[in-house]
Amino acid sequence: MSICRGCLLVRQSFFHNDPKNFADVGGGVLGCRGFHSSFRTTQSGLSLNIDVSTTMIINPGPVVDFLISNQNVRDPFSLDWAKAKRTLKNLRIKTSPSNQEFKITGLSELPCKDQMFTLKVKGGRDGDDATEEVTVYDYFVNHRKIDLRYSGDLPCINVGKPKRPTYFPLELCSLVSLQRYTKALSTLQRSSLVEKSRQKPQERMRVLSDALKSSNYGSEPMLRNCGISISSSFTEVEGRVLQAPRLKFGNGEDFNPRNGRWNFNNKKIIKPTKIERWAVVNFSARCDVRGLVRDLIKCGQMKGIVIDQPFDVFEESGQFRRAPPVVRVEKMFELVQSKLPGAPQFLLCLLPDRKNSDLYGPWKKKNLAEFGIVTQCIAPTRVNDQYLTNVLLKINAKLGGLNSMLGVEHSPSIPIVSRTPTIIIGMDVSHGSPGQSDIPSIAAVVSSREWPLISKYRACVRTQSPKVEMIDNLFKKVSDKEDEGIMRELLLDFYSSSGSRKPDNIIIFRDGVSESQFNQVLNIELDQIIEACKFLDEKWNPKFLVIVAQKNHHTKFFQPGSPDNVPPGTVIDNKICHPRNYDFYLCAHNGMIGTSRPTHYHVLLDEIGFSPDDLQELVHSLSYVSEEHHCHFCRDMLFNLSKNPIYAVAPICYAHLAATQMGQFMKFEDNSETSSGHGDTPAPPVPQLPKLQDNVSSS
Repeated sequence: MSICRGCLLVRQSFFHNDPKNFADVGGGVLGCRGFHSSFRTTQSGLSLNIDVSTTMIINPGPVVDFLISNQNVRDPFSLDWAKAKRTLKNLRIKTSPSNQEFKITGLSELPCKDQMFTLKVKGGRDGDDATEEVTVYDYFVNHRKIDLRYSGDLPCINVGKPKRPTYFPLELCSLVSLQRYTKALSTLQRSSLVEKSRQKPQERMRVLSDALKSSNYGSEPMLRNCGISISSSFTEVEGRVLQAPRLKFGNGEDFNPRNGRWNFNNKKIIKPTKIERWAVVNFSARCDVRGLVRDLIKCGQMKGIVIDQPFDVFEESGQFRRAPPVVRVEKMFELVQSKLPGAPQFLLCLLPDRKNSDLYGPWKKKNLAEFGIVTQCIAPTRVNDQYLTNVLLKINAKLGGLNSMLGVEHSPSIPIVSRTPTIIIGMDVSHGSPGQSDIPSIAAVVSSREWPLISKYRACVRTQSPKVEMIDNLFKKVSDKEDEGIMRELLLDFYSSSGSRKPDNIIIFRDGVSESQFNQVLNIELDQIIEACKFLDEKWNPKFLVIVAQKNHHTKFFQPGSPDNVPPGTVIDNKICHPRNYDFYLCAHNGMIGTSRPTHYHVLLDEIGFSPDDLQELVHSLSYVSEEHHCHFCRDMLFNLSKNPIYAVAPICYAHLAATQMGQFMKFEDNSETSSGHGDTPAPPVPQLPKLQDNVSSS
């Protein structure tokens, strides 16, 4: 039905060619708004799931305009043509004046005025067709009588085959509409997309109601023949709102979050550290560094953190500001080493760019892998007490402190978890963007430590083959007595940090898998975890709880008669859930912008025996512990501060952040666009992550 209407289909979403649905996010890329539509079996029968969906498309129009915008240059003569060739490959164009459509296969090696091709000329001397060598420019200007204003000195678009190229001057080519853009968006593009595509609940309800009417499912012959009719109103379900867990701060203070929010105003940290040997490094950030240090020390005193005066402030030399990021980091470390009497406990790094600084990866790698120094990067654009408090909470956690904890941890009174040694695990895999087929995938697994706490975590991160979703390093037997897998490392850490106790219960939260992969989670990943346990102790038989958390779904909840999102803590476990399997939706966070998206939890296996109420309360509590509590890492990560409950349980968010930030830390070389792609070419070995220095493996 959608194909007949000229839509772009992306899996179960369809997008119309209507400029009203386009939002320019920069770089020659548009956000195109469409609709997701699918049928699902639920407890109330067959249900239609419809939602607003967005995909990225190329900005249609002249190819040269797209390239100038994509590369952010002033004119076509400043373009990087090697990059342009990779970007344009396989895109569809229309050529003028014929208005024919072609697929781009490449660019000419020479400019239009120099690129020769063989032209057949009718009526040669012997009556046969003759040939002559002409330039593309000469052919279009003199033979076709088409005026070319600027293409003569630019490469031509090639729409032919490798041995039979067909060239068109650049200015005669225009990109057709509704072509997907599959490369990774920049930070600014993502920010622009979020800004332009978000919708308040009432607006989203109106848009979806209109879409349901205009789609006219009732007239679809196949549905009518099957006796299926679709209601024109939303499904009404009963939900419960779970009470927010009580939080404990320093000086024995308790606090009950209201509307899913809390802050550190007039509160002290529950376990502060002392910052002694430290220094400040400034990569040309424009700010009052001495004033920032003074305010940071003052703010630390208010939160209970004792901060000594820094040894020094190291300013970057102006001669290196335009140097490559790796060089700038090297020169800065040379300066620091020449002045400091010994290794510092901590380095505060001031970056000049608020969004995605190229210095971040090299700086982190230098500190953590080579020198073993704990570091915190900031981009101090607007500094106030709240900003400094957030920074201090991150620093405190990295240096071994604890910012706050749940009341049920302090008691301890979490059903099952507080009575029986229990390890909580979060797992996620981060892949390169769709156009990066050679970038290794990064698997991250985090685990709780210091039982009976559930707010302290350690992370372990490994690379694996590109685009492989199942984690293949959970158990890695290298000899009869040696296992180099992820789980051994995490289980031993739990044992050593929890009073030499082995966990009797293992709770696993898995992120990023679809319903078609649920069996693989049980048959591949869970089997590896069981093997790792048996390898440590043949007689050890822990019980397992396996839960998959899905964020990328299209189920939304609205409050009837209210313009607001559903309140934080809303849980739905009836009517729209699976007819046989145990699943539930939980919206733990307070949606301040746009429409809240609940997390969909699927319980694949429960050998422990949680009641539904106890399990939902545990999941809800785990959404409140992601406050940059103390986290130990075997490879470096920086977890974000949250003073709201998060959209999913903390171990999943930590695993996601670990995998994503390790990708930035590594900055793998992207060779996918220049690889030959021949089937007989052996796959390159997957590069491994660098080992961190022992003294920062807990930062």
